[in-house]
Amino acid sequence: MYVDGVRTAFGRAGPKGLFWRTRADDMGVKVVRELLRRNPQLPPERIGDVVMAATAQVGDQGLTLGRDVALLAGIPASVPGFAVDRMCAGALTAVTAGAGEIAMGAADVVLAGGIEHMGHHPMAAEVDLNPRFVAERLVDPSAVTMGATAENLHDRFPHITREHADAFAVRSQRRAAAAWENGVMRETVVPMSVFTDSGWRAADHDEFLRPDTTMERLAELPTPFRAGGRVTAGNSAGLTDGATACLLASEETASALGLEPSMRLVGYAFAGVDPEVMGIGPIPATQRVLEQTGLGLDDIDLFELNEPFAVQVLTWCDGMGIDPEDERLNPYGGAIACGHPLAATGVRLMAQLAYGFEERPDTRYGITALCVGMGMGAAIVWQNLRG
Repeated sequence: MYVDGVRTAFGRAGPKGLFWRTRADDMGVKVVRELLRRNPQLPPERIGDVVMAATAQVGDQGLTLGRDVALLAGIPASVPGFAVDRMCAGALTAVTAGAGEIAMGAADVVLAGGIEHMGHHPMAAEVDLNPRFVAERLVDPSAVTMGATAENLHDRFPHITREHADAFAVRSQRRAAAAWENGVMRETVVPMSVFTDSGWRAADHDEFLRPDTTMERLAELPTPFRAGGRVTAGNSAGLTDGATACLLASEETASALGLEPSMRLVGYAFAGVDPEVMGIGPIPATQRVLEQTGLGLDDIDLFELNEPFAVQVLTWCDGMGIDPEDERLNPYGGAIACGHPLAATGVRLMAQLAYGFEERPDTRYGITALCVGMGMGAAIVWQNLRG
């Protein structure tokens, strides 16, 4: 059972970003403490495990991040914790790992989430890629540059043009701006006091939100990954700092403690694809989880799909037969507007889906899905418990 989920605001990575002078693990502490504050009926000692994901497991996101954050958050030393890495699906994998513990009876309450400080730890900066990958042609060299994989998707799906990608980006920005205005994000985003070059301030708003985005402005942007390409900063998610966490519990424990679950995990699936077109990963993952659960696309009332690049979402729409303008898809915008702090994103998708279920009590099932670097996809089917 998914009980509750929160995130920090998502900040621009780098010296000008909100979280430049904030430690990654302290962002994790903030969201964990907020979950405990919002659910006071949960005694911290009842937590069975704390699972936190990070893609760069070094520096201030090193150690065993789940244990590190738990201790810093004041959770009793008797509660264990661990770290996981599945790149962009880190938090989603933390959730499935925690759910597995609950299903096996190894724990009855788990905190799960993800942290990524891409300002302190730029993508692949501390990675030593095995030369065999390229020398033995195990992967195409473009596989290690996410923007290049997005250009590869445009090549494979030539009918998805830059104009289509830009139009999707405009919709994402507008939907996200509306979500901030109508309270969706205020329900799921935890303000955090951070120290900046200008002194203390509240990190309470996503830095990539651009509600005035237009097709005309996007058309003027350069294509950094390929001359004459189609992928731009405007139709991609920015490099982002942020943290997320959620509370999972067994049905019996939730009832006994007076917790109010909003979603039930029905099934999940991971899939592998060619690394140079990693963006198609959610297609087989979605197909697999639907087959596993015996559901069809018509049974799914809401989709929360990550948006590392607009073309990635559009290829999923193409592969699944979904109209990109379908109101079921990312009704509150996505990563193009809020950012994508890699391992943290999965719980953001869940928190927005849970809000969508509450706002639409007639819905029954939803999916959270994303692509994963080096050629993978992930998808979870959730049941609405508030209908």
